[in-house]
Amino acid sequence: MSKVIKPPFDRESAVLKVRIAEDAWNSRDPERVATGYSVDCVWRNRVEFIHGRDEIVAFLTRKWRRELDYRLIKELWAYEGSRIAVRFAYEWRDDSGFWFRSYGNENWEFREDGLMSYRHASINDLPISESDRAFRWPLGRRPDEHPGLTDLGL
Repeated sequence: MSKVIKPPFDRESAVLKVRIAEDAWNSRDPERVATGYSVDCVWRNRVEFIHGRDEIVAFLTRKWRRELDYRLIKELWAYEGSRIAVRFAYEWRDDSGFWFRSYGNENWEFREDGLMSYRHASINDLPISESDRAFRWPLGRRPDEHPGLTDLGL
């Protein structure tokens, strides 16, 4: 069993918390992702407002039915106390085979037990060609040796 990372965060624990979140999202398993959030967690995701784990699971189930071959990279932007800010990008294709890279920022707030209680995400989608894809690892966890956003110039 892995250690629960709780606030207040230092740089090392914030980086680890971000990677754990990235790994969960790259699993594309809504139930697994939802376990990182409090049962009463509040999200703003684009224009959608989501309340609680059940709505998180429903949202992610819909998301990954639409966003196929999803691969995500998150990177720590800032941290203080019980808050972490990240920037991220993910690549996906729709059911017609068109590829996109979605860029965004998230602000996270955690409870004392280490579960996220608030997530505010702003996201923009950019159509890309298949040849412009940069996230080409097998579906699942990004390999440790794969470059992050800064190294990719994103």
